[in-house]
Amino acid sequence: MTEAVKGPASYFPSIEQKYGRPIAEWQELIRASPLTRHLELVGWLKAEHGLGHGHANALVAYTLAEDGKR
Repeated sequence: MTEAVKGPASYFPSIEQKYGRPIAEWQELIRASPLTRHLELVGWLKAEHGLGHGHANALVAYTLAEDGKR
């Protein structure tokens, strides 16, 4: 039996379905951005790419944690 995904990654299937881009592509955009602060990146994803707050927050939190910046 597999364990349910928890935390920010639990949003990933709905993010891919709703916005039509794979998570890796969103992470590339986040990493390529000149912005570095969590809330700046969340605001940018919302304003420039139309993501909802929860989805943007999950992507940024996961990416920054993966990169050791959080």
